[in-house]
Amino acid sequence: MDQFTLNLIVVGITFAIYVGIAIWARAGSTAEFYAAGQGVHPVLNGMATGADWMSAASFISMAGIIALAPAGGYTQSAFLMGWTGGYVLLALLLAPYLRKFGKFTVPEFIGDRFYSGGARLLGVICLIVISLTYVIGQMRGVGVTFSRFLEVSTDMGLYIGAAIVFAYAVFGGMKGITYTQVAQYVVLIIAYTIPAIFISLALTGSFLPQMGLIGDYAPAAGDQAFLAKLDAVVTELGFTAYTADTTNMLNMFLFTMSLMIGTAGLPHVIIRFFTVPKVADARSSAGWSLVFIALLYTVAPAVGSMARLNFTTTMWPAAVSGNALDGEAVSLEAIQNDPKLNWVKTWEQTGLLVLKDLNGDGHIQYFNDGKLAAENKAVETATKALTDAKAANADAARIAELEAALLAAEDARKAKGGEVTVGGQTLTERGWIASEVVKIDNDIMVLANPEIAALPGWVIALVAAGALAAALSTAAGLLLAISSAISHDLIKGSINPNISEKGELLAARISMTFAIVVATWLGLNPPGFAAQVVALAFGLAAATIFPVLMMGIFSKRVNKEGAIMGMLVGLIFTSVYIFLYKGWFFIPGTEVYADVPANYFFGISPLSIGTVGAVLNFVVAFAVSAVTKAPPREVVDLIESIRIPRGAGKATAH
Repeated sequence: MDQFTLNLIVVGITFAIYVGIAIWARAGSTAEFYAAGQGVHPVLNGMATGADWMSAASFISMAGIIALAPAGGYTQSAFLMGWTGGYVLLALLLAPYLRKFGKFTVPEFIGDRFYSGGARLLGVICLIVISLTYVIGQMRGVGVTFSRFLEVSTDMGLYIGAAIVFAYAVFGGMKGITYTQVAQYVVLIIAYTIPAIFISLALTGSFLPQMGLIGDYAPAAGDQAFLAKLDAVVTELGFTAYTADTTNMLNMFLFTMSLMIGTAGLPHVIIRFFTVPKVADARSSAGWSLVFIALLYTVAPAVGSMARLNFTTTMWPAAVSGNALDGEAVSLEAIQNDPKLNWVKTWEQTGLLVLKDLNGDGHIQYFNDGKLAAENKAVETATKALTDAKAANADAARIAELEAALLAAEDARKAKGGEVTVGGQTLTERGWIASEVVKIDNDIMVLANPEIAALPGWVIALVAAGALAAALSTAAGLLLAISSAISHDLIKGSINPNISEKGELLAARISMTFAIVVATWLGLNPPGFAAQVVALAFGLAAATIFPVLMMGIFSKRVNKEGAIMGMLVGLIFTSVYIFLYKGWFFIPGTEVYADVPANYFFGISPLSIGTVGAVLNFVVAFAVSAVTKAPPREVVDLIESIRIPRGAGKATAH
């Protein structure tokens, strides 16, 4: 059976399961649509939360980010610590209290706690902005995965994915989504771990990838640790050691904290804890979520490091048992004719992998050419200008001028090669121009891993199903958060408080449909800033939602004026700082500063600024509350009822 048919069968079976579950678990009331009737078992809710949280970024991109980070893999461990640490905060500080509050949505809590429709509306705005920015990447991830594994266009893949989400989210609501996400978790965790087990056995002899990561390198017969081998290979080629420490601990700390409190403030994750029967179940559910997430997150470092070594030894075959530069780089002839390297041609067709034989020697040299970054950019710019001019049928004089500019840029790059060394020799001495792996996308590290390791076809099909499960599960959770914010917080909370339950359920389904249409359109026309919008989503959640929930639960003094001003300051400060480096509203060419560490204020990157925004939110909220009227008595009673266990009396002396 060919790979395409196998992919179609496995993905088709999983989709049939998702739709079948949605029909079985169709929501019949607003309580079921928003919170699954608050009757989900904590273990099942933990699995559903795991699927809701582990998006296409977690499944597809995270291992690639760890594997290919220019500063080494260790610095990217912030993703692992931040994203899992966020669940500890959720379990201890937010989930049980929000469940005891007993309502359906985050803005509803904000509105009631701060006795303000304006605060609730601001919460709705923050929630929709956070969720919409996040969902773009999920929908696009569905399209890319379909285009690679089912051989349809990216846009057609997006339409198919949107239809599947529509089938189980619009009709099933939270109830349908929850039980579908349980199935999706099972699919994605199997799809992620099985290839990792195969690859770990091949490289380290260990069945558990987590142990393989710290074990010995199998081809060295126990004489060399796996990570020592990886460090040796990448440093020989001029890259930073994979296990190298960070050079900016402050930024790494702030980035980790931003991910932690951003995770704890993501609305589509928080609403999952409204679905369990009891307050104790909310904390238990958060604990189970952490267990199920850890099953993937403890494997991710192994997947990233092993994929990096596999890719590097593919490019430099001698590195398998010795030094990379002791032999020739992989040849174009081998890429064309060796069945084991078919994956290279396949991924080149997607544009996620680009190889160019720049020096014409018939081999593809892969090494760190970071010191040629300016020269490479100049060549890229000159090449694009010439290509565009030819496409526009520019006159001969203009073409000649651009050809001369391209030649000058290439000559400058060759001259710089005399100053850059790899393995003790300059690029000029080796006859190299620049790294001939011109582009390698982070996503390749997981999606192509089974092919790179020559695993069976059914494993490749399973990875396709897992990637789709990860993207669809998170997209559904985000769309539900948007839908409930519009129908419950905006329509019922502000526009039409007397709407019937049947009318509200209809409004929720229409809102969900509208959200899917918008998300699909954004996926079809992505602004081209997947990493940036994810940073914005986390930054906004960290700087707006998390602080206001914390103060709402643990402070009796913070009032509506303080909460609103704190959220506004956190929102504006975080957005502006990100826009300064990423462009105003992410419009290319509008950035004020180049997005490089040398330009960061106090060394703090836009990815890390959410922590500072959160601190400002707290400071402003407490300062404004201190000089304005205290919350009314009924709000103080509400806070006490949330924080004190039901039935608990005052402590007495013995």
